[in-house]
Amino acid sequence: MIKVFSTQNFIEVAFWRNYLEQQGVACQIRNEFLGGAIGEVPPIKCWPELWIEDDRDEALARKHLASDPLGEQNLPEWVCSYCGESSEGQFSHCWNCEKEKVTEEI
Repeated sequence: MIKVFSTQNFIEVAFWRNYLEQQGVACQIRNEFLGGAIGEVPPIKCWPELWIEDDRDEALARKHLASDPLGEQNLPEWVCSYCGESSEGQFSHCWNCEKEKVTEEI
């Protein structure tokens, strides 16, 4: 097993575990409940850690960790073809009328 990621934000570690598992990389979180030991143990030693189970997956895991899986959030705003309201690019449905975004096919 190899540690590939650690941060004090458990949600971020859990996100990467879920993402890597979706990509076929078996992994687990360690130190999930160690936060209560902060003060007795240096804080950085209590951070949740992401470990991959198969050492052969290290290169693939690090490649995914360096990627931007949420890059779709940089999409431009779009205007709903039903009600005319603007929505942020990452949303697939209009916030106002809840109609699905119409994508233009070329």
